[in-house]
Amino acid sequence: MKTVIAFSGGKDSTLAIYKIQQHPDCEIDSLLVTLTEGFDRVSIHGVRYELLKRQSEALGIPLREVWIPQECPNEVYQERIERAVSDMLEDGVTHMVYGDIHLQDVREYREKMLSGTGIIPVFPLWGRPVGELGREFIELGFQTVLTCVDMDQLDRSFAGRVYDEAFIRDYPEETHDICGENGEFHSFVFDGPNFGFAIGYELGEERITRDMGSGRDRFLYRDLVPK
Repeated sequence: MKTVIAFSGGKDSTLAIYKIQQHPDCEIDSLLVTLTEGFDRVSIHGVRYELLKRQSEALGIPLREVWIPQECPNEVYQERIERAVSDMLEDGVTHMVYGDIHLQDVREYREKMLSGTGIIPVFPLWGRPVGELGREFIELGFQTVLTCVDMDQLDRSFAGRVYDEAFIRDYPEETHDICGENGEFHSFVFDGPNFGFAIGYELGEERITRDMGSGRDRFLYRDLVPK
């Protein structure tokens, strides 16, 4: 099983790596990541390219980068992802791992994208209770920090917080997904049981709000500065 991980740098895709690493028949080829041209940051998550490269080094898995323009039209995104899939096929990749948990429409989109390519989509976290997954992530020793919050769903004070037991106590778990599966937040994992070293960072002073197509400044980004 020559496998590529669809990677954002966040908690769910990182936990998916850990799960797949437990399978002896699986050879992880690379981390497929989407970055935004001009910003030099991970798309959606807003993490600096330099920190992403340190994640790759800590995990011991090379990056497979897909660069997209700012305000990227869907057809351009599709074309660049299809090109990446074509490259994976040339490299003998047989499986693609995703960290999705329960959004059926997202899973169907992934499956449709790979349909007919011969690459098999794998969802190691699929169907697990989100509360169970969130706590397992912490108990395993992973550490992650929130880089973006949807202010329509969460208070802005959650941006820049570490995902730990105190975070879970403060989180409105009764009404919101503790894994952020509905877009409540995005994160950056800086240490874990499959990391060769912890990634140093500090919270930057910069706080940026973006509309991300919503028509208003809805998403708050907290910058992480490499140490």
